[in-house]
Amino acid sequence: MTNPTDSHWVVLKFGGTSVSSVSNWKNVAAVVRARLDEGLRPVVVHSALSGITDRLEQLLAKALAGDWEPVMEQIERRHCDLSRDLGIPISPELEHHFAELRKMASGIHLIGEVSDRLRARVMSTGELMATRIGAAYLASEGLDVQWLDARTLLHAEERAGATARANYLSATCNFEPDPALQQRLAQAGSVLLTQGFIASDSKGETVLLGRGGSDTSGSYIAAKLHARRLEIWTDVPGMFTANPRQVPNARLLKSLDYDEAQEIASSGAKVLHPRCILPVKQYSIALTVHDTQRPDLSGTVVTATGGDGGARVKAVCTKKGITLISMDTLGMWHQVGFLADAFAVFKDHGLSVDLGSTRALSRRWCRRSASCAASK
Repeated sequence: MTNPTDSHWVVLKFGGTSVSSVSNWKNVAAVVRARLDEGLRPVVVHSALSGITDRLEQLLAKALAGDWEPVMEQIERRHCDLSRDLGIPISPELEHHFAELRKMASGIHLIGEVSDRLRARVMSTGELMATRIGAAYLASEGLDVQWLDARTLLHAEERAGATARANYLSATCNFEPDPALQQRLAQAGSVLLTQGFIASDSKGETVLLGRGGSDTSGSYIAAKLHARRLEIWTDVPGMFTANPRQVPNARLLKSLDYDEAQEIASSGAKVLHPRCILPVKQYSIALTVHDTQRPDLSGTVVTATGGDGGARVKAVCTKKGITLISMDTLGMWHQVGFLADAFAVFKDHGLSVDLGSTRALSRRWCRRSASCAASK
């Protein structure tokens, strides 16, 4: 396998706020041009417009009640306004997505329920609509860009014991380097643009990658292409020693190793999703974090040797919505399989445990309060 530093691929992941304004899109185009000037092949992966995922959740809820038209009009207006501000026409593809959303909302009202399969289809539309606009804008800027459907790039793995809901709304994908995919994409445009958050299963149906799905999509694609690096573009200039919105004197962490970044992300920092670390770590792909509004800042670099190895505390993080579950019984003492039985209950309900402690007479576990598996 070649070294990632020899690769000509670079994956640029942009979050929802990064693709929701004209000024940010000008910066996106400038970043893409800069990577082309480096002799790299950029693959742009981006999220739905900020707030649209929430609107799609509202659309599902309102469709059950039969009062979905106002929400649908808000969704359409948001995309049409951005298209107008960017100076590009409303494409037939975007109109098709609007029509599909209306059709699905009408069907939900008639049926009176929202299946996990249908929820995945509705929620995926946010990324599909946004990337149609993004590709059209970059093309209008004179870039040779090709829109790709992420469902042809990422395929969900079969997971024994996973619930149907988890398979549709929190899928995981194989991310081994794929020479056939690399060769296929090498024949495409100079700039490739695709969606975060979505993939397909073995039946060709749409699935979601769950919370933080766009970061994970970028990491999966970077690994499959064995890219030189994965760049995460967001609304902050990197990872900090604390949340800079709450701690004004928090310091930027200029370099971290994969394990440090994983711990900080898993402990509550929202700049990166923990699931996006493993693919780049496994194939030694550098990950960098940048601010879309201030692209000149250096940001944070995450590599195998990024940390300085010092013993000091790197960051302080907080988590909200944590539920503490305690179990106390004399019956667990030296009982074979007790923990396996207890954790099987969490698994059956699709819940992951963030932290656990155990002593002779009690066990305690912490988990996040349940939230929609389709949120990002």
